[in-house]
Amino acid sequence: MEDRDENRKTGTFLIFFKNQKPMSVIPKLDENILQEICNLIGDTDSGLSGSEISKLLSQSDIDDPEPTITKRVRLFEALKTRQEKDGCSNNVFAFIQRVIDPVRYTNNPDLFQIRRRALNVILAFRGYEVENDGKIRIVESVDNLDEAHQRVNRLAAELNIRKVHPQVLRYCNSELLQDNYFHAVFEAVKGVADRIREMTGLLEDGALLLDKAFSIENPFLALNSLRTETEKSEQRGFINLLKGTFGMFRNVTSHAPKIKWPIYEEEAFDLLTLVSLIHKKLDKTTIIKK
Repeated sequence: MEDRDENRKTGTFLIFFKNQKPMSVIPKLDENILQEICNLIGDTDSGLSGSEISKLLSQSDIDDPEPTITKRVRLFEALKTRQEKDGCSNNVFAFIQRVIDPVRYTNNPDLFQIRRRALNVILAFRGYEVENDGKIRIVESVDNLDEAHQRVNRLAAELNIRKVHPQVLRYCNSELLQDNYFHAVFEAVKGVADRIREMTGLLEDGALLLDKAFSIENPFLALNSLRTETEKSEQRGFINLLKGTFGMFRNVTSHAPKIKWPIYEEEAFDLLTLVSLIHKKLDKTTIIKK
């Protein structure tokens, strides 16, 4: 079959399902990449079950020559044999897309994101990426693992560019690793209250915590000397900023389901940058011993 790899266009989606033809002939994957894909999909603990592998191989028109051997070895032999027979990896990609079809993860969306991210680290080296809708598209390939992980974890990469405060990552790193914007925001804002409690020894939460910690008359934390009206206004303004952040993001996300109050990527960037600013302000506060 003709190799049309030189005509690749980034952003193009590869289509494999019934009654839809792929955009072009996809060159064979080298054995290192194919092996890593099989190691992921056939992992003993987190991969597909044997019956799932049988079903998806059949749906992708791939023979299952060794159904009784170790899953990852079985998968590698099946996919390698098929792409050697075809002279391309179209059927291999059809199998990958069925593995990561979002419909299969309606009861476990976190697993979908974990598998999608892991696949994307591998596929990035050959210039492919699984989107959030499960479709595979052509992207610029990467040359090293750092680039691959940054490509996959856009949110963490963007926060690194913005030089966000380490305390932001302390409270929501696991959510960032899954690109879980809704819960990353929730945990990051909760982390602000937790840090204030650590700094002051107070046990309160929400507005009561803020009013007590940043009291003008008897503060536990002070942004400045609180001698002039301007300085007192800054302290009051910071209290209001914190209350607004808690009210809009922490309180809402603790009560509203994710599907009814979505947080999108750009909003997550901005909100976590705001949380970073709050932590930087907290760095500069004076702790008043009681």
